[in-house]
Amino acid sequence: MKARILIVDDEAAIREMVAGALELADFQPLEAGDARTAHAMIVDERPDLVLLDWMLPPVSGIELARRLKSDSTTAEIPLIMLTARSEEDNRIQGLEAGADDYVTKPFSTRELVARIRAVLRRTSAEAAEKKLEAEGLVLDPVSHRVSADEDPVRLGPTEYRLLEFFMSHPERAYSREQLLDQVWGGNVYVEDRTIDVHIRRLRKALAPWRYDRFVQTVRGTGYRFSTRVEDPS
Repeated sequence: MKARILIVDDEAAIREMVAGALELADFQPLEAGDARTAHAMIVDERPDLVLLDWMLPPVSGIELARRLKSDSTTAEIPLIMLTARSEEDNRIQGLEAGADDYVTKPFSTRELVARIRAVLRRTSAEAAEKKLEAEGLVLDPVSHRVSADEDPVRLGPTEYRLLEFFMSHPERAYSREQLLDQVWGGNVYVEDRTIDVHIRRLRKALAPWRYDRFVQTVRGTGYRFSTRVEDPS
């Protein structure tokens, strides 16, 4: 699956230019023209990275960055600030707000794409070693262990990969086709309904601690991992 990059800029011409460059670089661009729209899209779409303009209506990009980094559900999404402000104090302010990098306008789209790839590599490497936690359910990718309320949870290799993907991408609904691509790989032939079997196995393994409620069916779409609903639908 292509990495999804959200471009947040109030100038349509800039969004169009960047989106074209991202498509050529094999990314999937998303667009928002203001902070409120961007925030809603970030929560709903869960992009892999956000390109965030400093000057936005009605809330500034720097304020949106602070909000995203203060919310546990969006704090791990990497940010690159786009701005005409080149002064050192402004760069420091952007980085202190949680930005992972800083690109000054006017910029080369080739440089921007290189910066995006560098941030994605860095954050992916960091995420690969970071424990994933959801209200007492913990997955440790280093030791390859899962625990629920400090008790060990036994999972098959496919259920482990499925849970790891879900916990790495919470609050976003995925179709069976997307899950097959992400968990099994695009070159492996597996029937869509195989997902349902492994979802049932995963829920059964988590059920003694009632964490099966986090693995939720989204009717007409597929599945998502969320702590917001008490029981799977």
